[in-house]
Amino acid sequence: MLHAKETLRKMYSVAKGYYCGGLAAPNPFPAAWDLRHSLNPSRKAPGFVNPCRARSYAHIAESSAGQEIVIALGSNVGDRISSFDRALRLMKDSGIKITRHACLYETAPEYVTDQPRFLNSAVRGTTKLGPHDLLKKLKEIERDIGRTAGIRYGPRPIDLDILLYGDSQISTETLTVPHERIHERQFVLAPLVDLLGSSADDHMEKSWHSLSKCSGGFFDVWNELGSESLIGTQGIKRVMAVGNRLLDWSERTLIMGVLNLTPDSFSDGGKFQEVEAAIAQAKLLISEGADIIDIGAQSTRPSATRLSANEELERLVPVLDAIVKIPEMEGKLISVDTFYGQVAAEAVKRGATMINDVSGGQLDPSILEVVAELGVPYVTMHMRGDPSTMQSEQNLQYDDVCKEVASELYTRLREAELSGIPLWRIVLDPGIGFSKKSRHNLEIINGLRSIREEMGKVSLGASHVPVLLGLSRKRFLGEICNRADPVERDAATVAANAAGIMNGANILRVHNVRCGVDTAKVSDALRMVK
Repeated sequence: MLHAKETLRKMYSVAKGYYCGGLAAPNPFPAAWDLRHSLNPSRKAPGFVNPCRARSYAHIAESSAGQEIVIALGSNVGDRISSFDRALRLMKDSGIKITRHACLYETAPEYVTDQPRFLNSAVRGTTKLGPHDLLKKLKEIERDIGRTAGIRYGPRPIDLDILLYGDSQISTETLTVPHERIHERQFVLAPLVDLLGSSADDHMEKSWHSLSKCSGGFFDVWNELGSESLIGTQGIKRVMAVGNRLLDWSERTLIMGVLNLTPDSFSDGGKFQEVEAAIAQAKLLISEGADIIDIGAQSTRPSATRLSANEELERLVPVLDAIVKIPEMEGKLISVDTFYGQVAAEAVKRGATMINDVSGGQLDPSILEVVAELGVPYVTMHMRGDPSTMQSEQNLQYDDVCKEVASELYTRLREAELSGIPLWRIVLDPGIGFSKKSRHNLEIINGLRSIREEMGKVSLGASHVPVLLGLSRKRFLGEICNRADPVERDAATVAANAAGIMNGANILRVHNVRCGVDTAKVSDALRMVK
């Protein structure tokens, strides 16, 4: 948490310096003008415009070729996650192109407190609808999902609000933009800020910041409420949707146990190809404390021979079918390590709850839309080339490995988002040992915070997603410790994973779960010391 606060302070200082350094557009209204008056829905004026440019509401409605918008989502009745998924689909079907997602937050109810907790998020996108037509369409979507008239601020299966519409201020009897209570609501500001970048290079973001009541833009507003210090409290938690469950990865480091079904994996190839041996290993991993079992039927070691999707399924299906039935899996997650869309679809059909793609959608681009439709978490990893070419001299060239990994990994994230995978279902893996020399691996482990910070320059939401670290027993550890046998690298794995956790890793992918659990417990305890 301390590291997260420090990272946000750095991002915030960059953004505030930009807006407080005289580059924000001047306010054309008299000094005595109270911006709150322009947000009062009882006023009869047709709409006020952004201080950055004078545009009438009528002009917006008639000539818009595609306005950039921000829409807030909330739900606290029924299957909240399914309501969000359905709302996104219906928005897409209505011609609203969603380009970015905020993280997902579970929040305590405000105003009317005697009701269930809410899920909240926001999306950024474009629309050719005028603001009131957009409002009408969102109300139709709410009704389609089951919302009926109720008490104000009371329970609802879905709530869709227009937070921002282009660079305009709008104040009519039915619509106020920016949303009139945006400045007091942490459950609105947290996802809104996720959709912005700290570098302030985006023209529309500059306009949106100028619409806030603070010289430092919405970053100032969020900071005044408490910013990252609020996250993880009872009031607001950042979570991941897994099935109908919410996973709060900030509470503790999660452990993913490796179960390789391959004959040629570098550490345990050939040990667990038979169903009985695989089940026994899965039970061992769970008994030692694994939260997630990651099943891989395709080797991705350097120069590995690639199997077809059908060949991979032949290895995977018998084991997966057996593992989902064992009682020990109750409350645990099953991840399948694959880069094939066909394998991902079949795996989820048979009970897998997460897809771990070492290629980030590069080896089989269909996997992105498949995972989006499946509605499961997606691990996207940094790798150049494929397992047969990733360690080529060309793929090992970096000027600044953390900056370049951040940039390339963010590209993978954006491709996933634009394919329909919400940010709240994405996990990032910097790809230790994939297209990296030993020193690159060490720089990444030490530089996880800087990778987040680089991403935060274009998307604060991206800087907050969980990071998976998969360095268990890898060759660079053997080179450092002079351990040729991968099984003898567990102590080195503990040391490297501890450093990773202290630098912001949230999930450890390990062969030795017992060591991984102890590493996480001690490192988490150290992180909590102030």
